[in-house]
Amino acid sequence: MRGRADVRISVLDTSPIVQGSTPRQALRNTVDLAILADALGYHRYWVPEHHGMRGVAGSAPAVLVGHLANATRRLRVGAGGVLLPNHAPLVVAEQFGTLAALHPGRIDLGLGRAPGGPRHAVDAVRPEAERTAKTFRQQLDELQACFTPPEGAQIQAIPALGGNVPPMWLLGSTTTSAALAAELGLPYAFAHHLNPAAAVDAMRIYRDQFRPSGHATSPTTLVSVSVIAAEDDDRAEWLAGSTRLKMLSRIRGNRILLPSPEDAAACSYTENDRAEIVSRSGGVLVGSTETVTESLRTVLDDTGTEELMVATPVYHHADRRRSYELIASIACGLRSSAAGRAR
Repeated sequence: MRGRADVRISVLDTSPIVQGSTPRQALRNTVDLAILADALGYHRYWVPEHHGMRGVAGSAPAVLVGHLANATRRLRVGAGGVLLPNHAPLVVAEQFGTLAALHPGRIDLGLGRAPGGPRHAVDAVRPEAERTAKTFRQQLDELQACFTPPEGAQIQAIPALGGNVPPMWLLGSTTTSAALAAELGLPYAFAHHLNPAAAVDAMRIYRDQFRPSGHATSPTTLVSVSVIAAEDDDRAEWLAGSTRLKMLSRIRGNRILLPSPEDAAACSYTENDRAEIVSRSGGVLVGSTETVTESLRTVLDDTGTEELMVATPVYHHADRRRSYELIASIACGLRSSAAGRAR
């Protein structure tokens, strides 16, 4: 069993489009943040696939992964993830086989089955005539066959031949996805930031039911968490006002771009609003380095994961950079503390 001293810290970046900004600026911020993460020693950097969402510029992970791999030196870069029901498995295998050939040992392929956006956008991604009745499991099997075709197979991802196959991860936020990852012997990435209440059960099911495979010989996990770190708790709470106002607006049926903390602080909240914010904010870890360290230790203890992947939903890019700098500064402390507990 691996010791907790091996805990890794990584980045999940949706390329958020905040109020007053543009998709171009959001993508430029992503490149800047990836370069910073590379310099700070983060392990990997993943970008997702979303469609038709005004607040997210991350719609084409294969394109963005290639650009980020070119902009960085040692960072692993990947999709977190490609939503397989939206794509032909052969195309995904060709795209990521090409990336793996161009950037050996640095590309990851995370796979999910969520739609990735509102129905009208998802329908436009894959028109009705092109949709398949295949299950997600069947699509995963087909993707694997494209990467490593059996003898005599006519369908194969040519760029992936010769070992240009990126590690595949299954993404999920439920016990169902955990069970599927275990059955297939795939590394598993759990979205704690979306469903913290299911984290413990999902990770237990994954470990208990895991079947060794060519993908992984033992359970391999990461847990994505939302973290807002600042110089002190008050500053972090102030920065978190942006994501809390956005969340409250969504509950009210009004989807907005991420507002500034200044605008969030100027809003008036009812007691019901404040209670709603408290009840819905458990998935975001907020505070100084000391506070965040304890919160992350709790996640590590609860899930037993080998890796934490951090998303930081704040408005100002400078504050976002600073949050990642602070998180990097506590990474060694997390490792040494976890190692001490393991002993």
